[in-house]
Amino acid sequence: MNRKEYLEMMRGAGKLDYEIYLNTERLLACQKEPKDLCNPDELQFMIVHQVEELWMKLMGTTLLDIDDEMRAGRTLKALTLFRRVHLCQEMMSTQLALLETMSPKDYQEIRLLLGNGSGQESPGFRVLLKMPKDLWQTFVDIYLEGGKRTLEQVYDSEYSHDGAYMVAEALAEFDEQFQKFRNAHMQLIYRSIGVAANSLKGRPVEILDAGVRQKFFPDLWSARAEMTDRWGASHGVKRDKLEPKTDA
Repeated sequence: MNRKEYLEMMRGAGKLDYEIYLNTERLLACQKEPKDLCNPDELQFMIVHQVEELWMKLMGTTLLDIDDEMRAGRTLKALTLFRRVHLCQEMMSTQLALLETMSPKDYQEIRLLLGNGSGQESPGFRVLLKMPKDLWQTFVDIYLEGGKRTLEQVYDSEYSHDGAYMVAEALAEFDEQFQKFRNAHMQLIYRSIGVAANSLKGRPVEILDAGVRQKFFPDLWSARAEMTDRWGASHGVKRDKLEPKTDA
């Protein structure tokens, strides 16, 4: 078969049960036609970002379910759903490597077609930035008993590796994975347009780097630091150097 025939086959006829259920006819029409691409890499660019939106849709919907499960006290189900979210986050970060196969010059041709658009306008990204506040409130209400229990108790003085601890760790994992994604995305930006260039919003790229340092659940990270300082204090600020073992 020739190129045109293969491209037609990839699109499918949209009549088989599998195609109908997944709506592949519309799904595969969400990208530009080959003749309309500014360069071959534009198809990859569109697909990666469209897939990212689908993962974020699944994550956002799952986080809503997690909130419901936590409110109902169904910790094991909430933890299972957290695992799904974490896997989505890992895949989001991993698939960014595809865009590293695109040269800076080819990206510039694509960039000219984006107008003033940027990933900051992603509906999935914007909603994921808002949801942690509600998740944290639910965690406080249910697992910290409305504030009667503290993270210090959960992690240290009353540590029992219970549901509160496991959910707190799942929240920390979500936070960490999100920052890993933002960092991977920032590195991709550096690789594509450089460190000192302006974004499509006209702001220096370095400003976007501030988001990488943002934590959704600062209390979880502060609790660790406070525990570390507390534990370390019992050994003094500066510890004695370890002495090498000698044979008797």
